[in-house]
Amino acid sequence: MAKTLSVKYNGQFAYSIRISADFSELLPLSKEAIPDPGKKGCIITDDHVGPLYADEIQQELGAYYADVLSYTFPSGEENKNLDTICGLYEFLIQNHFGRKDFLVALGGGVVGDMTGFAAATFLRGIDFIQIPTTLLSQVDSSIGGKTGVDFLSYKNMVGAFHMPKLVYINTKTLETLPPVQFASGMGEVIKYGLIQRVDFFAWLGEHAAQIRSQEAEALEEMIGTSCECKREVVEEDPTEQGIRAILNFGHTIGHAIEKCSNFSLLHGQCVGLGMIAAAAISKEKGTIDDAAEQSILQSISDFSLPTQASGLSADAVLTATKSDKKVISGRVRFILLEEIGKAKIDPGLSDEELLVGIRKVLQDGGRICE
Repeated sequence: MAKTLSVKYNGQFAYSIRISADFSELLPLSKEAIPDPGKKGCIITDDHVGPLYADEIQQELGAYYADVLSYTFPSGEENKNLDTICGLYEFLIQNHFGRKDFLVALGGGVVGDMTGFAAATFLRGIDFIQIPTTLLSQVDSSIGGKTGVDFLSYKNMVGAFHMPKLVYINTKTLETLPPVQFASGMGEVIKYGLIQRVDFFAWLGEHAAQIRSQEAEALEEMIGTSCECKREVVEEDPTEQGIRAILNFGHTIGHAIEKCSNFSLLHGQCVGLGMIAAAAISKEKGTIDDAAEQSILQSISDFSLPTQASGLSADAVLTATKSDKKVISGRVRFILLEEIGKAKIDPGLSDEELLVGIRKVLQDGGRICE
């Protein structure tokens, strides 16, 4: 059963999020969002997703728009960089794309972030559509207009806010998603329950079996609620000047682990580890109790996310944490829990407080494993 959510930007309608089980409504919704048939489109995808869906999307959109091309780059976080963006710029220039044309992000979070960044910066900004194909991108990165690329080993250090014209979620694309990638997306899903909706956190536990087996009704409910949670926050704070920072729960230490593991762990896995670390710090500061911490640990484990990382130094993770873009005057602005379902922004944690969380999720407390 399809569902549509509307997202506002500065109080005005900005774009729709469509949750469906096929691509049958992609063209009519695209025509509403980008009504000029004289425009050209470029589908940006990677070499994993492109062979699965690019031809279908190109055929759908090509039935209306003047021309629809596709551009494919190698998959993987290691390609989320300015060199890849430069290759895309060159392709668009060579194919005479102008300010009235548009891009289509077809893929997971890496594709979506990079396409959004290219759309924000090419000719000072052109339109784009998000077609997220991974659970993580469907519930998180495709919504809210955050775009970016990694710089050297620093994650999402270069970016811009640029709202899509449409987010089209086809839940059937999850059938081609490897189980480890599906589990990675659950890191972001669990986050919403922890920071916003205790009832959703409880629902996830009650429906864990149906979610793991990807039953259609459970998936639609879960993805829809996650999108509602993300929409609620980004509408209130579209450019992360205040409350939107709560969406970074689990991300500060998570990003540091991601970097220190040389991106051998998936983003959602690292977010899960970061949430365990944040829960440990929250308990240390007396805002949640042992039972709450254990329920968080259990939820993360139930959805096949790791609860510890091996082979990493606590000091190295601490250093990487303090290189995060959320550091203010040498102290890390951190998201903690007041209780399950309610997050708060801590203006700055000490190294000792950060290490409580970091050591919680590192095997042997963060000593290098031989």
